[in-house]
Amino acid sequence: MSINLPLLYQQKIIGTRIDGTSYQDACDRIEKWVLTQTACYIVAANVHVVMMGYWQKNYQQIINNATLVTPDGMPLVWGLRLLGFKRQSRVYGPDLMLAWCERAEQVGIPIFLYGGTSTMLNKLQINLSQQFPNLIIAGVYSPPFRPLTTEEEESDRQMIINSGAKVVFVGLGCPKQEEWMSNQVEKLPLVMIGVGAAFSFHSGEVSQSPRWMMNLGLEWLYRLSAEPKRLWQRYLINNPCFVLLFAYQLGKHWLNWQKTRV
Repeated sequence: MSINLPLLYQQKIIGTRIDGTSYQDACDRIEKWVLTQTACYIVAANVHVVMMGYWQKNYQQIINNATLVTPDGMPLVWGLRLLGFKRQSRVYGPDLMLAWCERAEQVGIPIFLYGGTSTMLNKLQINLSQQFPNLIIAGVYSPPFRPLTTEEEESDRQMIINSGAKVVFVGLGCPKQEEWMSNQVEKLPLVMIGVGAAFSFHSGEVSQSPRWMMNLGLEWLYRLSAEPKRLWQRYLINNPCFVLLFAYQLGKHWLNWQKTRV
C-alpha cells in the first residue's frame, strides 16, 4: 500500500518548529511511517513546550528534530495563521490519540501505552477498549517516576518491541516524554507519539476543559483553576512572555513582508 503525502508547511514560532497539519494528515503520515518501518517521534506542541524550548535550547533542538510537530495549543494555531498558513486548525494531542486509535482499529495496527500510573493505565485500557472494541492494545507499562537506568531503558525497549506494537503513545509529561522519545528513536524502530495529559484525560482521572474554552484558547485558565499550585508558574509566567516574544516575531515578519512589496 502506497500513501502519497503533500509537503508539510513548516514555520518556527519563537525558534520552535511547528508544522501545518491536520488529524487526517497526521494519521496518514503515521500509517505511512508504520508501513515503511520508519523510526520517528511526534510532538504535540503548546505554549508551554515552545517557551520551555526558548529557555532551554537543548530541549528546543529535541522538538525541532521531531518528524512531526503539531500545533496542540490555540495560540500556536493563531500564530501559524498570522504567519501565512491561514487555514490551520488545532491538532490537539489528546484528540490526535483518539484519531489514531480509530485509524489503528480500522487497519489493525497494534499500539502500546507507555507512561502514567498502573491505575491510570488500567482505566485507560478499559475506556479505549469500550470506544474502539477492535483496537489492538499490545501492551502497557508504567515506568518509575525517576530517571531510568541504562538497563531499565533497554528492558523497556525490548518489552515494547516484543509486544508487537507499531505505535507507542508516550504519556510522561513535558519535557520528560520528548527527551525519552529522542533518546529512543535510534534504538526503537517504531512510531512514538508524545501525548502529554491525554492519559489523564482519557482515563477519566482528570477532567478536560469545555470545548468552548478550548476554541477560545482559554484551556489554560480551566487547568490553572483546577491545579493552581502546580500550574501557576507555567501559565502566569510563560503565557505573557510568549505574547511579547511572538509579537516581536510577528512585527519583524510584517516588516520583511512590507520590504518585499517595495
